[in-house]
Amino acid sequence: MKQTFTLALCAATLATGAWAGDITVDNCGAPLVFDHAPEKIVVHDMNMTDMAFALGLQDKIVGLTGITGWYKTSPDFDALRGDIPELAPKYPTVENLVAVEPDMFFAGWYYGMKPGGEVTPDTLEPFGIKTMILTESCVHLDKDRPEASMNLLFDDVMRLGTVMQVEDKAEVLVSGWKQELAAIEATTADLPKPRVFLLDGPADAPFTAGKYAIPDAMITAAGGSNVTHDMDTSWGRTSWETVAAANPEFLVLLDYQTGNGAMDTFKFLQEHPVMSQTDAVINERWIGLRYEELTPGPANITAISKMAQAMHNVEG
Repeated sequence: MKQTFTLALCAATLATGAWAGDITVDNCGAPLVFDHAPEKIVVHDMNMTDMAFALGLQDKIVGLTGITGWYKTSPDFDALRGDIPELAPKYPTVENLVAVEPDMFFAGWYYGMKPGGEVTPDTLEPFGIKTMILTESCVHLDKDRPEASMNLLFDDVMRLGTVMQVEDKAEVLVSGWKQELAAIEATTADLPKPRVFLLDGPADAPFTAGKYAIPDAMITAAGGSNVTHDMDTSWGRTSWETVAAANPEFLVLLDYQTGNGAMDTFKFLQEHPVMSQTDAVINERWIGLRYEELTPGPANITAISKMAQAMHNVEG
């Protein structure tokens, strides 16, 4: 019996590639395995950097990518970043990453990596760099994914905490966020659910959030209903006619904090031939939220509270 059990354990170990004592987390449905916590990591984008900062991982971060090329940082972000270098203002190259010899790159599909592009888990693996993939982005390569929920945030913070061996910090953060979220949902539970449309800037075809993007779950948590929920994607494009036909009552406008930010986007909608006729535009019902508030990250919970207050005219 003992021999049978040992053989079965060995077979399972060979199948997963993980030995007892390894650190293993899910990575888009596949195991991501480390034999020890990474000592040096590179993080892409504001939202994933915020996750790492929330876990106090600054001493492990040897570089950031994809920050200043798109976004205006806050004094708080800059203070937490300190002297951590930015290796590339937008998408990194393999050379950018290899130069600092990280053990892990934390990024996602269209969050620092593109399918078939230069930087992917497969192109980094020969250099000893493992890639933790943002769960929201997994749908780009695997269409058999669950619809968005706030677990996209909670699970990724727990995964990062597990890999970096700071599970206790991750558990405290996630527990607190769940309590805050429950309080927000209780406030709006018995209120009407306005039709909500999220827009990522003026364009010929609107770029917005479908059923696999975290804003879909955020809008629901704030007590609204996403008019593009039926889009079978995470972030993607639809048509102005489709959005106008849904007649949104409230708008969430992505604010890149350049020019007049979300105000410029709202003015674009006021002058648009079909969107100008929608209830949300006529009644000037909208809120501007930053990129890191609308992509999986610690800022999501406060953003949900802001949405709920603006949507329902309730106190936070």
